[in-house]
Amino acid sequence: MKRLGDGAVHLFMAVWGVLVAFPLVWAVISSLKTDEQILTSPWSLPDRPHLENWSRAWDQASIGQYFLNSLVVVGGALALTMLLGSLVAYALARYSFPGNRFLYYLFVSGMLFPMFLALVPLFFVVKQLGLLGSYPGLILVYTAYALPFTVFFLTGFFRTLPNEVAESAALDGCSHTGIFFRVMLPMAKPGLISVGIFNFLGLWNQYLLPLVLNPDPSKYVLAQGLAALSVSQGYRGDFSGLFAGLTIAMLPVLVVYLVFQRRIRSGLTVGAVR
Repeated sequence: MKRLGDGAVHLFMAVWGVLVAFPLVWAVISSLKTDEQILTSPWSLPDRPHLENWSRAWDQASIGQYFLNSLVVVGGALALTMLLGSLVAYALARYSFPGNRFLYYLFVSGMLFPMFLALVPLFFVVKQLGLLGSYPGLILVYTAYALPFTVFFLTGFFRTLPNEVAESAALDGCSHTGIFFRVMLPMAKPGLISVGIFNFLGLWNQYLLPLVLNPDPSKYVLAQGLAALSVSQGYRGDFSGLFAGLTIAMLPVLVVYLVFQRRIRSGLTVGAVR
């Protein structure tokens, strides 16, 4: 019975994996076909790889510009989130002061607040600051969006690090800043990598925030660009270019997952035990 149960679980996971992977593989294969092959033979392999679809999507459909915009916004937001989040999490995890628990739960509550309820006031705040449709505006909003999860994740991880190392560094004359950057932060590298991966995946696929706060077409991020591309290419019947743009958008996420898949799995339990 145990073997039968294990076999059923493995069968279910295999079927689930096929259902998830099949649309991705089909989109990649379709990006290498002509429009005629996509419409007449949607399930067949391409006669040859039509890489001109990718170059057309990159240049003519502005996917290259959208890709670079996403790199700037997500890269800046990720760096700022990791810096601020690690500083706040370290202070909450290692120092006892009045309001410590209140601040911690305040950050945690940010994970529970529905984002769409804040879109209208957030729009007016960003507009009043003169940051609407700008890279700094999106970077700051992305940072605020990712900060609650980062603080929650890293606070639990910093609590697992040994106090003896920090105390030894303090006895050797190291300042609080030096202890954090030279001792504790390198020890927290596994947690930083894990939360960085989660933040990258979440911010790269973000669509709602840039849709509201980034009306300038020249500064569209990749999710906005793909939405605009699906409309324009759909009217033009350029399905091969649409699939090529979709594949280009998927590649960074797939690469990050394939390279850091062990970190992603271990990140689900990192900091959970002391």
